[in-house]
Amino acid sequence: MKAKTTDKIATFVICFFALFIVALLVGLLGFILARGVSHISFDFLTSAPQTLRAGGGIGPQLFNSVFLLILTLIITIPIGWGAGIYMAQYAKPGKITDFIRLVVEVLSSFPSIVIGLFGLLLIVNTFDFGFSLLSGALALAVFNLPLMVRTTEQAFRAVPKEQKEAGLALGLSKWKIITSILLPAALPSLITGTILAAGRIFGEAAALLFTAGMSTPPLDFTDWNPLHARSPINPMRPAETLAVHIWKVNSEGIAPDSKDIAAGASAVLVLLVLVFNLSARWFGRVVYRRLTAAKRMD
Repeated sequence: MKAKTTDKIATFVICFFALFIVALLVGLLGFILARGVSHISFDFLTSAPQTLRAGGGIGPQLFNSVFLLILTLIITIPIGWGAGIYMAQYAKPGKITDFIRLVVEVLSSFPSIVIGLFGLLLIVNTFDFGFSLLSGALALAVFNLPLMVRTTEQAFRAVPKEQKEAGLALGLSKWKIITSILLPAALPSLITGTILAAGRIFGEAAALLFTAGMSTPPLDFTDWNPLHARSPINPMRPAETLAVHIWKVNSEGIAPDSKDIAAGASAVLVLLVLVFNLSARWFGRVVYRRLTAAKRMD
């Protein structure tokens, strides 16, 4: 009887905390969306912001956030996945491997403001990249690499050893085993890690203040030459992201509707993260099914 009572109490406590977390998330999302959705319109999403007059939008900042996400993932995914695969499949236990894990753990605990200052001193000033999208992407890559490395290593280590041993028994090379057997099994966890990293990229502001800058030059969306100064895909131009814009409007905005702009931009940022997460999970399921189907055919 005592065991059943303890089990019921434990189940109740666990369910309570789980529901509390869900309620907290729903409450935060509901509060942000309730304040900001009414200010979202096509003009708001496409027009440039206004400094003094009312009616400004977030078009350049929205584009900068998406473009910075793409640049950062292009840098982070190959390095993070490669380092994680090395740690899981190639690195031998020893002092060097332990030291690499220690470095990854230390990097993961760095505050984003420290990463931003590091990017300012090394990337912006020493490498002379200036305040640019590329500087911001490199700083965010340093910020997100520990997460990508750890999730990749854990994803590959979570695959049952029997699958790898079966591949070795068939005479497959280590690279073939990784790409054909381990990668499809680890893909859901890899996608989860990528989604977490992308969410941090969308919401990061402190590191970008010192690397990507707090302004955006007038952009010509008819010019897609990355070498032109006013081209939207020029990686060497300054770029104020949506998160930085929200901070700037809340702290320094002098337009009559600055609070409405901040609320609308916050709602757009939340919706953007939700849409990206759902799209990435759908894409991951599609890729996983195709890889599994191809594996069965082989």
